[in-house]
Amino acid sequence: MWDALRNHFDDTKDRRFETLVDSERAADFSVQAGDMLLDYAKTNIDAKTRALLIDLLETTGVAAKRDAMFAGAPINETEGRAVLHTALRNLDGDAVLVDGVDVMPEVLATLDRMEGFADELRSGAFAGQGGKITDVINIGIGGSDLGPAMAVRTLAPYHDGPRCHFVSNVDPADIAQVLRGCDPATTLVIVASKTFTTIETMTNAQTAKAWMEQTVADPAAQFVALSTSDEKTAAFGIDATRVFGFEDWVGGRYSMWGPIGLSLMIGIGAPAFRAFLRGAQSMDRHFKTAEWSENMPALLALTGIWHNQICGYATRAVLPYDNNLARLPAYLQQLEMESNGKRVSMDGVDLTVNSGPVVWGEPGTNGQHAFYQLIHQGTRVVPCEFLVAARGHEDDLHHQHQLLVANCLAQSEALMKGRDLDEARGKVADRFAGDELDRQARHRLFPGNRPSVTIAYPQLDPFTLGQIVALYEHRVFVEGAVLGINSYDQWGVELGKELATALQPVVEGTRSADDKDGSTAALVGFLQKNGVQPLRLNRAVPFNKYLTQRTG
Repeated sequence: MWDALRNHFDDTKDRRFETLVDSERAADFSVQAGDMLLDYAKTNIDAKTRALLIDLLETTGVAAKRDAMFAGAPINETEGRAVLHTALRNLDGDAVLVDGVDVMPEVLATLDRMEGFADELRSGAFAGQGGKITDVINIGIGGSDLGPAMAVRTLAPYHDGPRCHFVSNVDPADIAQVLRGCDPATTLVIVASKTFTTIETMTNAQTAKAWMEQTVADPAAQFVALSTSDEKTAAFGIDATRVFGFEDWVGGRYSMWGPIGLSLMIGIGAPAFRAFLRGAQSMDRHFKTAEWSENMPALLALTGIWHNQICGYATRAVLPYDNNLARLPAYLQQLEMESNGKRVSMDGVDLTVNSGPVVWGEPGTNGQHAFYQLIHQGTRVVPCEFLVAARGHEDDLHHQHQLLVANCLAQSEALMKGRDLDEARGKVADRFAGDELDRQARHRLFPGNRPSVTIAYPQLDPFTLGQIVALYEHRVFVEGAVLGINSYDQWGVELGKELATALQPVVEGTRSADDKDGSTAALVGFLQKNGVQPLRLNRAVPFNKYLTQRTG
């Protein structure tokens, strides 16, 4: 099937797909899941392309793999684990078996415990040692940070609980800046680490604990653990009633539907959090039951496969025209690139096609004044994915939201249509003539024929966010299943972590750098030399004195 797709691409790559887009195509090359719309009409995919891509799903057994995932089979073969983040939003409690045991009673019991704790904290019944919890700090990294941090930012219009902060980087600046704005007596710290051994997370947790010890009599009483290690959380001093565990069949980057989402639940409340789960559950049901030609996650995945593996477009821009989705591109970077950034198939054989693309992006109109230049006129084609709501949350500024929508739709239209040389000449013919007219016109030429898809929805509420995240999760699954890779392990993060552990005593000066390569040893030497008496700008050092120190 790969060869048939490549041959069809060769046959159609030079056509202007703008000529394909009429009202019938707009209906035929879009799909709805509930009240969410995916439009992929502004691509070079035609009916034959779609049929070949759907054949690819059939020949690679995606349906069987999908059913195995939902059934609790150990599809994460390299780690021998099931992949069941979908069970965390299975609110109706249909049985989900892992090794013959229904996991749903425990999933729902944990959700009830989370809701009970969140309600106590939001109401003031859990008051900490300062009268009321006003701030929540979530300390995690990777999926224990990106998911809830993105969701809290996205659902800001629904946030009526304590302020939520997120710390992930082991760089001390990250935690120092967050702690500086909080009062230990009125702050709850959530430590999110499945094993309670993640070095970055536990380093930051110890820093937060030391900070709290300066003010609070019992600092551990204002800590919550999202972990499966009862022994280590107890050693840290966290009471078992404030420990929320999750099973190894929930991967980090797929985990905010359960305990990792506690900060979100505290911020927006249990009913809104359940609406978030319901949105994801609705997309799960759609993914399981819709025919491939009407299946939104499958079609989104197939456009990605067409653009990356067949057309050779190496990157994908995610462009939300919704400022509350500002963190979505960063979240999807991890979701997609850690999941499908692999080089061998499930059986350990080198891939014969490219794996996942580079995923990046920023909110819409800001990007228009930054990197859209490259998207429109650069030499590389960057497929774009636009997200836009029919209405915002600021009713008194609806006219401004309409301007936002107009910008979104105009960008996808401009990417498709472009501007030819004759039109470009017409833009400057009143100012230039002859060779100079042609030169100036070429600077204003837009090649167009650049593909995009648009995801549209009524309003960005908790249910809709659940739909969006689940849509992208299943998109990742489909792409990985077609490629024959394991989307649920991440061995690529291991080597750097191992070397960092070995390098720490070298950097600290307690072990020699003799066994390191020349470049690494020289860098260690430079940083040690310049870190002996750090020069820093702070409130106690006037800038002119700091500048004198820096420049001599």
